[in-house]
Amino acid sequence: QHPDARLSGYFLNSHLTTLASIHKIHHTLHRLNLAEDVGQDSHPSGKILTCVFCSSSCYSRAMPPRKKRRPSAGDDMSAKKSRQESVFRKHETSQIREEETFSSKRCLEWFYEYAGCDDVVGPEGIEKFCEDIGVEPENVVMLVLAWKLDAQSMGYFTLQEWLRGMGSLQCDSTERLRNSLDYLRSVLNDGTSFKLIYRYAFDFAREKDQRSLDLNTAKCMLGLLLGKTWPLFPVFNQFLEQSKYKVINKDQWCNVLEFSRTINLDLSNYDEDGAWPVLLDEFVEWYKERQMS
Repeated sequence: QHPDARLSGYFLNSHLTTLASIHKIHHTLHRLNLAEDVGQDSHPSGKILTCVFCSSSCYSRAMPPRKKRRPSAGDDMSAKKSRQESVFRKHETSQIREEETFSSKRCLEWFYEYAGCDDVVGPEGIEKFCEDIGVEPENVVMLVLAWKLDAQSMGYFTLQEWLRGMGSLQCDSTERLRNSLDYLRSVLNDGTSFKLIYRYAFDFAREKDQRSLDLNTAKCMLGLLLGKTWPLFPVFNQFLEQSKYKVINKDQWCNVLEFSRTINLDLSNYDEDGAWPVLLDEFVEWYKERQMS
């Protein structure tokens, strides 16, 4: 080749090599995020960096810095609603606890709804009280309630009896007592409690100046306590009606319960020489004669 041509080729190759080196350095700096971001167009995988040394465009592999998301209006509303619900739940829990707590003041006010200006609820107040709680006065659950109050006289609840008994039941309102009626009925299913209530009924129903229970009252109380559980009660009641007895003493009263629990319906295990009161001896004799006839 002509010397000038070779010289020109040498300079051209040298220039191209230099450009290639510069281009390589640029791409190296670009990968290190040191290249100047000149391009403004967007691309699905990042920003386009226009190379100042060539006409090609190079995609940045580096992801743009992640910006902190500002809470939207919906988020603000959700957070506000969550805080309101939390406050409501706390208030609701506090209100339930307050309602569940027995109040002597409420119980006292409740008592005077039936006692009026007196310190005792009398027969009229008892009738209104029974109407409010939805129970007939002659219902056995009223006897259980009287036992819980340790009431001393039938048809009367004193202030002390009311506060003490309703306090033990944690009842200070009509609604609460209504909700406790099933519990009071269930007490009768416990043998020990039933025996205590049965014994209590004798003193509760008798006249306080009498040691015995008049026969009519005794039959009513026996029917209340044993009428649905002792199959022989209807027959025993007939015996009492035609007997010479006008009153029932406490020993006879207690033995009737024992008899109802231990003696077979056909009376086959009744021991006439046992320590039973004469009343029951006479009942067994009367019943057997009736069966034979």
